[in-house]
Amino acid sequence: MKSETLRNTVAGVLGGAAALTLVVLLVPGWGDGDGGSPREAAGRALSAAAAGAPAAVDDLAALIADRERRVRESPGDDRAWAQLGAAYVERGVGSGETALFPKAERALRRSLALRAPDRGNTAALVGLGALANARNDFGAAREFGERARALRPGSWAVYPVLVDAYGGLGDPEAAGRAVDALRGLASGPQVEGRHAQAFRDRGLREDAAVVAHDAGVHATTRAERAAAHHRQGELAWERGEYAEAVAHYEAALEADPGAHRSLGGRARSLAALGRAEEARQDYARVLERRPLPGYALEWGELEESLGERARARSLFGRMRELVARGRRDGVDGDVVLARYEADHGAPEAAVHRLRDQWRRGHRSAEVADALGWALYRAGSPEEAVPFASRAVGQGAGSALFSYHRG
Repeated sequence: MKSETLRNTVAGVLGGAAALTLVVLLVPGWGDGDGGSPREAAGRALSAAAAGAPAAVDDLAALIADRERRVRESPGDDRAWAQLGAAYVERGVGSGETALFPKAERALRRSLALRAPDRGNTAALVGLGALANARNDFGAAREFGERARALRPGSWAVYPVLVDAYGGLGDPEAAGRAVDALRGLASGPQVEGRHAQAFRDRGLREDAAVVAHDAGVHATTRAERAAAHHRQGELAWERGEYAEAVAHYEAALEADPGAHRSLGGRARSLAALGRAEEARQDYARVLERRPLPGYALEWGELEESLGERARARSLFGRMRELVARGRRDGVDGDVVLARYEADHGAPEAAVHRLRDQWRRGHRSAEVADALGWALYRAGSPEEAVPFASRAVGQGAGSALFSYHRG
């Protein structure tokens, strides 16, 4: 659940539980009117963030417009710059608009230039950590998160960044400790979602499913319900229970039609069920609304499996274009490229890319699985076994990891 950036930054700016009651005071006029104005929408986005809930897409857009106006009028407002940067990251993660990431970095670094972290501006550090996670730069995310924790160890806002960073680095124990610290400081569906993630990363899938279900039970907004169902859909997908996954993704989309990642999850699950035409429709929609290279790769593999080689080649080309676009915006797409190369291109190139990821400390179960499979495809099965075994051990319950090891 990478897209909790805005929530974390609001908490860092305002401080703890006071954020929820003070958020409407941030901008003159918030809290007035009929609830339909752009400022009211921006206020709802900040209120949702402070409460630990996802922001609605339209409210987030209103917040971005409001904060852009604010920094034009008051360029010395470090809080507004931090909020703007966090909102850019949130929007970029949700929409796949990686061009927002350089804008986010500029805004967050401007905030730090106006007020240093040791003068209370840990919010910008949290935002930079979330941005690094969004770019798959987990080492940098850990650094930003640990700097923020050293300055404000009692702020719950720093811990989601650390959970994602340590998860990407393949250190589930450290991620679990960050979740435990978070649970000691905050509660609610989003915290339960993090707890479910920690269980999943430690291979405790049944526990993860129970906690993910609880997050759905405790959800109070449409966006929270969508997030909870999406998480349950992901767990079902990894277990190979595709019909159950489709049901959860559809529940997420019913709760929030803008939950595009659930559209992608449904496409993947429909393809696994052999419902190819429905999967094609979902892939077309999700690539239009959230153009990420992984979706193009999945759709291309579906077309290839159906004998549509020309269409598959076109989609693989689209995947490469999206990776290149993301790279220009600081996003590391090498794992996606390596998965493509292992099965459709040059397995030796895939091994090279993934070894580089491993050297950088990116040792999650996903990277271990990809490296093991690439080594096998490149003709080095004995060297592949330890990586495949690590992936299965750390990601127990994943049908894909078990298949690759087998």
